[in-house]
Amino acid sequence: MTGAAPDGRVALVTGASRGIGAHLALALLAAGWVVVGLSRSGAAPDGTEGMPCDVTDAEAVDRAVAEVVSRHGRIDLLVNNAGLIEPERPLWEADVDEWWQVLVTNVRGPFLLTRAVVPHMIAAGGGRVVNLNSGAGTRERHDLTAYCASKSALARLTGGTALAGAEHGVRAFDLAPGVVETDMTHSMDMHSGRTEWTAPEDVAALLVAMAEGELDGFSGRMVRAGADDLDELRRRSQAGLGDGDRMLRLRPWGPDDPLAG
Repeated sequence: MTGAAPDGRVALVTGASRGIGAHLALALLAAGWVVVGLSRSGAAPDGTEGMPCDVTDAEAVDRAVAEVVSRHGRIDLLVNNAGLIEPERPLWEADVDEWWQVLVTNVRGPFLLTRAVVPHMIAAGGGRVVNLNSGAGTRERHDLTAYCASKSALARLTGGTALAGAEHGVRAFDLAPGVVETDMTHSMDMHSGRTEWTAPEDVAALLVAMAEGELDGFSGRMVRAGADDLDELRRRSQAGLGDGDRMLRLRPWGPDDPLAG
């Protein structure tokens, strides 16, 4: 080990070279975290450590995580931010490889990172995983079937991690960033002409609150920047949430639905 972080707080952020990932990496840095940013190029914001990694490559992910642990001794926070979206078109007009790559990036990537990082968290007594999700994962769209499917699947990874990790002090969260102005959102037809955007600072504030343990009551659940009030989230986290609140669930047609129970 080349030197553990002096305050013992190490965050690993994927897709940290630009966009939302860069904002989140800098917010964690400002909050006192040692931040390692993964990206294909290895670029990362000033003050953070950049490391090249293809998050869909299992061997590359394992090497990167091992290197972070070797340098710093631990990983306390994993932020799965790297993501991809397909061109907007109906499923039957989609390019097969292009469509599937969205699932590979948005689901396999967080799976590989979580699989590699959580054992180190367990060994250290706990940690937190934050998956950048989307409201698109809670509903269907006619023109973004891969993206919607990937974000629904990601919510199940979050929930499963939260359930299995609870006894080990590991918590997991879905953070929907709203619509932040980035290269990705500007490339989408649905946001053409948009003038109102979610402030990156709102997304960062929610992430830092999660990282600091202020929203642990939302483990396994989703919060959304630009819609949620942080003070209200803190209150509800302390008070506790009901079964299924802020989770993906099947809605029965009524009490006589055999699936209602």
